[in-house]
Amino acid sequence: VFGLKDEALKEIVPPFNLLSLSATGRTRTDKPFGLTEADLKPGSVPRKRLDARKRLTIHPLDRETKLKDALAEEAWKLSGKGASAVRCIVFCHKRKDAADTKEAIEKLARGDKKQGTPEVKVDTELFVGGRRVFEREDAAKRLKKLGFIAGTKVAPMRPAFVLATSAGEVGVDLDADHMVSDLVAWERMVQRLGRVNRRGDGAANVIVLNESQQKPEEALSKVPSDRTKGESKAVADYEAWVARSDVLDRLPCKDGTVDASPGAIRSLKLSAEANPELQAILDAATTPAPLRPALSRALVEAWSMTSLKKHTGRPEIAPWLRGWINEARQTAVVWRTHLPVRTRGNAATNKEIEAYFEAAPPHASERLETETYRVVEWMTARAKALLRASNGQISTEPTEEASSETSHFRKGDVAAVALSGAGDVRVVLSLEHFVFESDDKKANKRRKDELVRNLAGATLVVDVRIAGLHDDGLLDHKAEDPPGTVDDGESWLSTVDNEPVVRFRVRVADADSEQFRDVEQRWKQRLRFATVMPEDREPSHWLIVEKWLHDAATEDDRSAGQPQLLDTHRRWAECRAHELAGRLGLPEGYTDMLAIAARLHDEGKRAKRWQRAFNAPTDGDYAKTLGPINQARLDGYRHEFGSLKVAAKHDELLKLPNDLQDLALHLIAAHHGFARPVISVNGCEDTPPSALEERARDVALRFARLQKRWGPWGLSWWEALLRASDLQASRDNDALDADPARESA
Repeated sequence: VFGLKDEALKEIVPPFNLLSLSATGRTRTDKPFGLTEADLKPGSVPRKRLDARKRLTIHPLDRETKLKDALAEEAWKLSGKGASAVRCIVFCHKRKDAADTKEAIEKLARGDKKQGTPEVKVDTELFVGGRRVFEREDAAKRLKKLGFIAGTKVAPMRPAFVLATSAGEVGVDLDADHMVSDLVAWERMVQRLGRVNRRGDGAANVIVLNESQQKPEEALSKVPSDRTKGESKAVADYEAWVARSDVLDRLPCKDGTVDASPGAIRSLKLSAEANPELQAILDAATTPAPLRPALSRALVEAWSMTSLKKHTGRPEIAPWLRGWINEARQTAVVWRTHLPVRTRGNAATNKEIEAYFEAAPPHASERLETETYRVVEWMTARAKALLRASNGQISTEPTEEASSETSHFRKGDVAAVALSGAGDVRVVLSLEHFVFESDDKKANKRRKDELVRNLAGATLVVDVRIAGLHDDGLLDHKAEDPPGTVDDGESWLSTVDNEPVVRFRVRVADADSEQFRDVEQRWKQRLRFATVMPEDREPSHWLIVEKWLHDAATEDDRSAGQPQLLDTHRRWAECRAHELAGRLGLPEGYTDMLAIAARLHDEGKRAKRWQRAFNAPTDGDYAKTLGPINQARLDGYRHEFGSLKVAAKHDELLKLPNDLQDLALHLIAAHHGFARPVISVNGCEDTPPSALEERARDVALRFARLQKRWGPWGLSWWEALLRASDLQASRDNDALDADPARESA
């Protein structure tokens, strides 16, 4: 459906394979890859782990006892009330329960002077979702230090407790001596049980607290409306609880406790394959797999039109990745010391803001992702606190001396910017956008609903002065201290192989600043944003975004680097294309096509507009420059579009068959991600406007023809080959010690 229909073309493009992975153990209709007879032999490593001793005890929990107190008490007992230096993990379904249980354990450790209970030193760590990745990674390092990461073989010096939600069930190789847990869906229980005595070297005790559930008739008595819907949910919840409890009872018993080893769980699953009744219980105890919408060729082709910002037939992709799930919409929050905001002069345009965040994009390590409604509630509380703290000191008029480091917000100051997944500005927000105190309650609700819509699925980049981040990385509207940020000038993450993990940095400059130049030429100026633009005067203050030399995420990144003449770069790219084609075993005609496309792909850079915009030297046409890039001079010009005019008339390209000419021209047009199917004609001055429009139409029609011929993934594969050749040639240039503008290399 999505691949190539022409058998001859299938010999060129490698097949695309789908590999399904799952650790949940849901029933599958096909035969999965599994353990072999050799794996099951006594003495083997898999056998040792299958037989890992995990003794499970189920404790009923009455409705009068708080879950946090019961979890803390059981964990405390497993540590010998603080006397034994063991590692204990406590799993909770809810984030609040985990935080409350942590406090309850710490309270027990403080002792009780009245009862003569001494204080005990313990280590506790919260490992939950809704947390900034930076702090979560720090927590992972701490877990390793405490011996909670499998294979570390670190013996704790005192009792250590990890309080985890579903964040601890997957993604981190946690291992503990003992475990306490509430009862959740069966596939999650399996994951949790895998986080204790993973290597089979000890004997783990597992306590599961089984909270009593209301029968449907009891639950329905509390449903004030929509009884039909309430009845359905109450029955489903009760039946799921019964099934989850039943599954634990089906595990084999040894010495008065339940055997919860991987081998016992595996045997239970194998038994269910031959026992429909048992299989039905397992299915009822497991979270139902979500329904997924059908995937059609039309949908894939709509998604592949990436240069169209809007497409009526291009829905959000989430349901196709995760299925239809009843889950609250999410928003990612990022704190920044520097926002693209002017303290004097006209406000920044959306285009300027988008260019800034393209140069300094949100990094995975600085993201905190949680439910949108939580973000709105948190920002509302922070806005009220900040406006209250200003105590009338908020100025209504900006001053030239004001900067992003001013301690107080001015009235109407930009507090946050919401970006879409594509990096487009959804909305620019001040503190006042988060305050809903009008006497008109309906108006308040409309404003709040609009805010939720704008933030759902977005990244909210907030001014660091908003604060509101707890030391553990969770949202906390009472936290007043600004958190560390990726752009605050301090070391954010350790380097890897002497290269930074975050490939940009931001510095502040003014008219009196000395021109900064990195002695080792590892950082290059990527973008300047004027923060102070007095009327009728030149800008006096800037934010300067610098990129790491070897980063090549965008056209600007690949074009800014050690200076290199265009003729040199195109020869190097052609050479790399030949090498790549040889390794892939491409037929001769296709090898020639890829090499010609590599040779001609940057011809549009010869335009004077491009050379001026990229601050190129004047002794020739350059493909790489030191910059900085002047976006205003560039005026939206796409050098790929300019390259098409030269390529279409080139003798070597015209010798190719028509279908390969088509492919080469598309690769040239699309090598920076555009031409799928449209490309901008702005700033191109090599042809009258009517001819430019005709060339742009040809670009779109060519994309449609080739998409039909090669399929969505096949065409993307071809584009990746030219992009890889170009990127490697750029890296070769950056690696030169001598001046790469010279022809000696």
